[in-house]
Amino acid sequence: MENTSQIRELTLRGIIIGALITVVFTASNVYLGLKVGLTFSSAIPAAVISMAVLRFFSKSNILENNMVQTQASAAGTLSSVIFILPGLLMIGYWNSFPFWQTLLICSAGGMLGVVFSIPLRHAMVVKSNLPYPEGVAAAEILKAGCNDYVGDDGKLVSTNEGAEDDKDNGFRDILFGGFIASVVSFATNGLRILADGASYWFVQGRAIFQIPLGFSLALLSAGYLIGIAAGIAILVGSIIAWGVALPVISSLTGSAEGLATLSSWGVSVPMDILDSGSVSALAMTLWKTNVRFIGAGTLAIAAIWTLLTLVKPIIEGMKTSLRALNKNNVGEVIPRTELDLSPKIVLLISVVMFLVLIATFYSFVADSGLSATTAWSLVFASVIFAFLIGFLVAAACGYMAGLVGSSASPISGIGIIAITTISLLLLFLGGLNGMLETEKGTNFATALAIFTTSAVLAIATISNDNLQDLKTGYLVKATPWRQQVALLIGCIVGAAVISPVLELLYNAYGFTGATPRPNMDPNQVLAAPQATLMTTIAKGIFSHKLEWTMIITGLVVGAVVIMIDVMLAKKGSNLRIPALAVGMGIYLPPSITAPLIIGSVLSWLVASQVKKRAKAQNGDFKEMYKPVERKGALIASGLIVGESLVGVALAVLIVISISNGGSDAPLSISSWLEPVFGSSGVVEQLLGLAVFVIVCILFAKRVLSVLKAK
Repeated sequence: MENTSQIRELTLRGIIIGALITVVFTASNVYLGLKVGLTFSSAIPAAVISMAVLRFFSKSNILENNMVQTQASAAGTLSSVIFILPGLLMIGYWNSFPFWQTLLICSAGGMLGVVFSIPLRHAMVVKSNLPYPEGVAAAEILKAGCNDYVGDDGKLVSTNEGAEDDKDNGFRDILFGGFIASVVSFATNGLRILADGASYWFVQGRAIFQIPLGFSLALLSAGYLIGIAAGIAILVGSIIAWGVALPVISSLTGSAEGLATLSSWGVSVPMDILDSGSVSALAMTLWKTNVRFIGAGTLAIAAIWTLLTLVKPIIEGMKTSLRALNKNNVGEVIPRTELDLSPKIVLLISVVMFLVLIATFYSFVADSGLSATTAWSLVFASVIFAFLIGFLVAAACGYMAGLVGSSASPISGIGIIAITTISLLLLFLGGLNGMLETEKGTNFATALAIFTTSAVLAIATISNDNLQDLKTGYLVKATPWRQQVALLIGCIVGAAVISPVLELLYNAYGFTGATPRPNMDPNQVLAAPQATLMTTIAKGIFSHKLEWTMIITGLVVGAVVIMIDVMLAKKGSNLRIPALAVGMGIYLPPSITAPLIIGSVLSWLVASQVKKRAKAQNGDFKEMYKPVERKGALIASGLIVGESLVGVALAVLIVISISNGGSDAPLSISSWLEPVFGSSGVVEQLLGLAVFVIVCILFAKRVLSVLKAK
């Protein structure tokens, strides 16, 4: 045994390995985010790669591996800032990505995301029942893949000195899930012979309904880990979006009177889509341009409510940190696993980052041609806004990540809330100082709103990941302050990578509405869907053309859900309906929510089978469920690992292919099958569904097999 105060945890070699992993993950995430609007959580693949590399070094251990994945996951997550930054090119304010401005806005925002979430650790990680699916999965992977663990006495124990008896079985469970997910993900996203989802559309009158399915095994696993309560809440949100809002809106598109009614509600219906006759295209357009904003409104009020409910725990967390500092000052020994960065260091970092943001925003505003007084007032207003809203979204994002995981957390929804709020603030300030009287001034105000939202989004993305990593550290008994240092390092490394990668991709392909050269291939242009949406919102506010009906509807829906949840809590009901989860059900695409819901139902079915067995044998349900719960977490972790690693590998391969003039599906063999099966995609959807169902059955059987072995 070795005391943890004497072993390697935050090491130079770990920092270097984490930085190298960071470069790959950040580049991959930036490309995928711009291409399809989705990014992947890098914590779990980083943990796997870290274990594989550190095995070649002497005296590596589980805590050092945890530090590497912490650093790499922070940097990979920070890449979600690309959901807004390209908007500066779309409005013509930038014609490239200035390295220093991009580096500073991303690193300062990311580091604030770290320090803002430190007071939340005690309340939301140590004392909370939030599932943190990816954090738990990463911890299980580290426990199963490393040759040591930290015992209850705080000492490092080799697995040769009495580790868990089922260590080998646990690793086999991860390999089982990883192998299946790797094969399925490669067949789906590489070979393209399996569909990643399917939808059944039907029409009643003019009302459009959809029954969606998504076949992502990683999201299925995340749903399994979050449990049935969160799954039901997401289902409620999906029903509101696809069973109520969309049918009502689509039913009014069949007549001039109905279209007039929609127009009075602020609902825009693109006539080209309406005339195309495609039910699915019309429905998805109405959802993206209208219904999704109901979800954004619900997320906004739910985020505020979540923060209000966390005020007391946050204050307690701050008091705990201060008590720890005082104990250190008087020489009292406190547990290593309770040591966060001291309040003095947190305050120092916050002040330094405030000054960095002041300098960065001034460099951004300096070219606007505004008077010094106006320029400095806008700088301070923007930075203070980023600070205040950043702290609010840190709590909300940490809660959402704890609820459904980082990958499924709707960061772009937070971006919509931020861009709307800062645009309204600048609209008010611009009316006072006359900035908006010219087209140039309005364009600058739009650019400043986008730049400010970039800082907020950097804070949000890191908060979204930070608590997930701290949950992993809590479960493997890591030192919190060392993890927080690793997160800070990850932010700097990731921020340094983002600007060159964005510049490279922009010059190679361009973005929707912003291309570096004329006559570029429109099929190769990166869609950057979130940046396009948020830029459209900002421009709509400054031109007074943004309709508020959907957002206000979302606020009302969120308020009603919050009241219902409070009443359920007062009655002591085990069933709760978190408003944030409902908002996510409305806001996220059904291909993401469907597997989350199915996974949560699968976990409920497994628990029901254990309850039946316990009742039949007069056994203790909790005792019987413990091994089942652990085995399920291990298999789910493997499924997440397999899909994530294949996703990283394919992303790198796609970038290489396109860079050399190839396609964005270099391994696809679907075209070979078209002469036999046709090009409708039905065969791929049926095959994808069949494989998904088989995996669900295999998952449940393997999880429940632990009962038969006893």
